[in-house]
Amino acid sequence: MIKNATNQSQGMLLFKLTALQSFAIGTLKVKEIVPYTPLTAIPHSHHTVLGAANLRGDTLPVIDMAKAVGYPPLTKDELKDCYIIITDCRRMLVGFLVRGINKITECNWHNIDAPPSALGSNVFVTGVTTVEDKLVQLLDVELILSKIFPDAPDSLHPVLTDVQREILRPLKILLVDDSAVARRQLSQALDSISIPYFIATNGRDALEMLKHAAEANDPFDILVSDIEMPGLDGYELAFEVQNSSILNHAYIILHTSLSSEISVSQAHQVGAHEALTKFEANELIHAMLRGAERKNGAEVVA
Repeated sequence: MIKNATNQSQGMLLFKLTALQSFAIGTLKVKEIVPYTPLTAIPHSHHTVLGAANLRGDTLPVIDMAKAVGYPPLTKDELKDCYIIITDCRRMLVGFLVRGINKITECNWHNIDAPPSALGSNVFVTGVTTVEDKLVQLLDVELILSKIFPDAPDSLHPVLTDVQREILRPLKILLVDDSAVARRQLSQALDSISIPYFIATNGRDALEMLKHAAEANDPFDILVSDIEMPGLDGYELAFEVQNSSILNHAYIILHTSLSSEISVSQAHQVGAHEALTKFEANELIHAMLRGAERKNGAEVVA
């Protein structure tokens, strides 16, 4: 039995894309913040990529974040006053050029709310909160990057044998992610091999689904959850599952866009059986197969 949840402290980096609105990303994604530096053009790059920067030996693309999410692009006159937020996400270093940095603030991620309908079709916002009585919009960095650097088709569609497919098909699988692009990737991977599944968009809903299924004597066999989520995050969800005698039947696979050994270590500490850096479909499917092997072994023992 795990005695306490390990939850790496994460704040929010607040920055400006427009004069009036505040935006944020979680600090675990942020590697460094640097003033604007001249960029080298990248031929045939996405229209939001301003060029490449060489910072401490790393060459990375730099994106006009305002333009990427549908706001007025930066002008040449503005560049000298801008900052580059260097992120480590989706197994790549990327710089986001923003109009200004406000501050890093502590954040109770349980208080992040779903985006209000008034935001309309701004799909890049994954949550909202208030800081000093001002609305702050939490941006979905994964979705932004997926639009600019689409996944290679072979990373989205797993390859497995008929025998492996039949091993997975009877299992009850729950996928949990607050990011629309991540849910779509997970769904496409399982749809492409005809594996049924259920989906939750946040940790709280997932925990309720797990409890209801267990109480109905039809528990989930595999839980695949994002780590970074507003409300109940993946670490806390894994901890709750492992510390419940009616839920710990599930094989827990946590995945994260953070290219960090720390995140993987934390995942194991809270009781996850596996921790993956998303998204590579074959890695995910083989983790599920290991979960199936564990379940089938337990049934044989029983």
